[in-house]
Amino acid sequence: MVRQGNIDNPPKTPLVPGFECSGIIEALGDSVAGFEIGDRVMAFVNYNAWAEVVCTPVEFVYKIPDDMSFSEAAAFPMNFVTAYMMLFEVANLREGMSVLVHSAGGGVGQAVAQLCSTIPSVTVFGTASSFKHEAIKDSVTHLFDRNADYVQEVKRISAEGVDIVLDCLCGENTGKGLSLLKPLGTYILYGSSNMVTGETKSFFSFAKSWWQVEKVNPIKLYEENKVIAGFSLLNLLFKQGRSGLIKGIMDKLITLYNEKKIKPLVDSLWALEEVKEAMQRIHDRGNIGKLILDVEKAPTPLMANDSTETSEAGEEEEDHEGDNENKERMPFIQ
Repeated sequence: MVRQGNIDNPPKTPLVPGFECSGIIEALGDSVAGFEIGDRVMAFVNYNAWAEVVCTPVEFVYKIPDDMSFSEAAAFPMNFVTAYMMLFEVANLREGMSVLVHSAGGGVGQAVAQLCSTIPSVTVFGTASSFKHEAIKDSVTHLFDRNADYVQEVKRISAEGVDIVLDCLCGENTGKGLSLLKPLGTYILYGSSNMVTGETKSFFSFAKSWWQVEKVNPIKLYEENKVIAGFSLLNLLFKQGRSGLIKGIMDKLITLYNEKKIKPLVDSLWALEEVKEAMQRIHDRGNIGKLILDVEKAPTPLMANDSTETSEAGEEEEDHEGDNENKERMPFIQ
């Protein structure tokens, strides 16, 4: 979204993207307490995370659990804090509720599914590209193709609809999501994936998608007892000064990780020089979980059947069995 200009007021170019990272502390500010040089940590950064050395205020830094790898730690903060806050702070998820999450194969989608599994009897409806279904089918209760009429599929299973809709797609899905909400249900807009993935969009189709969001009728929300909300973790951290709240959420999430109830999902590792290919994989919806830029990894020579190559439909080509030299570019999930 930053690269395509869809983030409000990004820094002027040239800039280094990236909002989260993991690594080892090399230096401390004079007044920093609670950390030592050599500590393994993960952190939020207000840009500049895609680098060998990163500097960030101490309130955005967290120690990595002993059993967590650096790649898992780099995939942990943003996805799980976003998922946790939407489910428990905004939507008040409780036993027996139902949740619809789009992009169920992505990092936030998988974090949502894992957190829902920590509450008894929560039904999770998910949408994802069809080629991801085999890999993620066990993480959600009901899984639908992202191009199918998921509204009718959900209503066929649950005539009343769902209690929570988590929408990272935006555009026409806003109306669909609101139509699926039960009375007292909560719809949360937390991104606009459709703006930056799939086919390239013109300015007019971009504007039309946002116009769909603008057409929400407050009087209808009142009459139907529905809640519509928005969530931006970056704004909460860097513009609204809620790092203390996020610290408490991270403490809860690390406890869940240590109890083996949640685990960050890493799709693949990439060298810094491969950022173009890594971002193309995201753009083509090829990833299941997070892509990690590893500063110690050497670039992998491009091959004819490289994992970033996609069909015209934006879906992955057939698998690459026996491609040992290229295995780190393949999703870790089988």
